[in-house]
Amino acid sequence: MGTQGWGAAIVGGLVAIGCGLGWGLLNGFFVARAKVPPLIVTLGTLGMALGLAQVITGGVDLRDIPTVMVNDIGFGNIFWQVPWLAVIAAIVVVIGIVVLHRTRFGLHTYAIGSNPEAGRRSGLNVPGQLIAIYGLSGLLAGFAGWLNLAFYQSTTIAGQSATNLSVIAGVVIGGTSLFGGYGSIFGSIIGLFIPATLQDGFVIIGIQPFWQEVVVGAVLIAAVYVDQQRRAAALRGGSRPRLDNLLAHLTSRQATIARELSRPPPAL
Repeated sequence: MGTQGWGAAIVGGLVAIGCGLGWGLLNGFFVARAKVPPLIVTLGTLGMALGLAQVITGGVDLRDIPTVMVNDIGFGNIFWQVPWLAVIAAIVVVIGIVVLHRTRFGLHTYAIGSNPEAGRRSGLNVPGQLIAIYGLSGLLAGFAGWLNLAFYQSTTIAGQSATNLSVIAGVVIGGTSLFGGYGSIFGSIIGLFIPATLQDGFVIIGIQPFWQEVVVGAVLIAAVYVDQQRRAAALRGGSRPRLDNLLAHLTSRQATIARELSRPPPAL
């Protein structure tokens, strides 16, 4: 837009959020309506989005970022040494916790993650709920991209190719089950600190950055293994694995509500 003011910054933010919402709705359509496995859909659209971004930019990261984004959002403080980025992230987290744990939308989300068929028999619009979930996820991803642009002062397209691995590892470590029905936003936040701390620690002690993806991948496999052991122990009626006890209380209430909501109605 040829300006460094808030006008260009706000328009850019709306475009980023709109694009993220569009990709999320597309993911939701393919998963809910076309019945394509979610992992295939999300990996496919991730590659498409990165490729289209490279086409639009000609393979060169853009650095002509509005000054107000960088000075006020990327590196600005709301007061004292509290950065705007941290405050914005905290607001989004609080809103997410309220929506997921205290609203009908959140309860339906847990119910569908626990047992989609039981949710359908209970009268839930499973395809519509899935599309809404993926749309919300895409919207937040677009907003996160705008914040990322404000902090790094560059589009950093190629640098995001391995971000999905760290995110999945952090979310699983935080107690969210890849098989659905269990998880919390606060637990995911705690889990995301582990891959980030590992990567920063490698940089500090001088280990080659190539090892970061190796360790994050290993942590992801270990986290999924723990999740499987937890589910197997729950089915057997046994105790939870020790590594899972730390975050067990974060999901117990939501899991109970989801099970009650997803229970099929009694036969007439």
